[in-house]
Amino acid sequence: MSDRTPSGKPVLDPGERAHESLVASPGPTPGTIQTRSGEVVRVPEGWVKLEPGDATVTRRVKSAGPHWVVQVRRRNRNVSVGVWAPADRIARIRAQVDSMRQTPEHKRQLQAGRERREEEQANYVESFHQAVIDFLAFHPDHDALAQRLAHAVATHATPVGSGTVARTQRIPIEQRAGAAVIAWMRHQTTAYDKMSIPRVKGRRREVRRMLAERSRQLLAGYRAGDAAPANCPLAAALADLGSEPAPSRPQRQHAQEADHGAPPAQTDGANPAETKPSRSVGSGIRGILSTRMKKRG
Repeated sequence: MSDRTPSGKPVLDPGERAHESLVASPGPTPGTIQTRSGEVVRVPEGWVKLEPGDATVTRRVKSAGPHWVVQVRRRNRNVSVGVWAPADRIARIRAQVDSMRQTPEHKRQLQAGRERREEEQANYVESFHQAVIDFLAFHPDHDALAQRLAHAVATHATPVGSGTVARTQRIPIEQRAGAAVIAWMRHQTTAYDKMSIPRVKGRRREVRRMLAERSRQLLAGYRAGDAAPANCPLAAALADLGSEPAPSRPQRQHAQEADHGAPPAQTDGANPAETKPSRSVGSGIRGILSTRMKKRG
């Protein structure tokens, strides 16, 4: 107990804690942590902080011996902001991982993983598109509109990292599809994005609920086979999106094979809620849905 924090709290020496694995919060001063019991402890001599970003290195450092995980609370969940561990251990494991990543076998495994994820994503896009069609349940007279709306919603909602309700696993795909349609309509067929909503608790939720009810009423008309209303905001929104030639699925796969040598895009530090799918991702989805719709025809 050799010094104190600016608030006068004692800073403890690590002692036996250097031989333990802990989960703690950032300390009030550099080189310290705060335990869950509230104690401020100095980081052991010879330890350094491994920043997040390389899951393989982090996992191996943690499994190799005592370490201190530092977490902060963000958006109602705990997020790791680094791991304290002996510097020589981190350096040794980094060198091992770097060497492993240069082997042909590791590169083959990476490529196989990419191809598996691409196929899983393609299957999910098709399943989600069908779930949207099922949710819409438009009258046959409006089948073309249903296909265009399902295409637009799936293109927007299904990309990995989009942060939309379509990516959650907490609810069934049928509920995801319905929520994604209502969310898409809120942003595309109403003035929600331009509204000035008072910062009053529950007010934004109330506005969203009101707009959702209007969207459901509009969808109900198409389900019943009613004639499209004059100046329909849904038809106008879909018309504004326009259309682009959709490559077939084999073309999409060929493009992926041509890009196998390209490094994956870096997303470190990106906010998933703000991530927008690239043109290539959208084009791939259009190809999947185009092929599927041809099969339906």
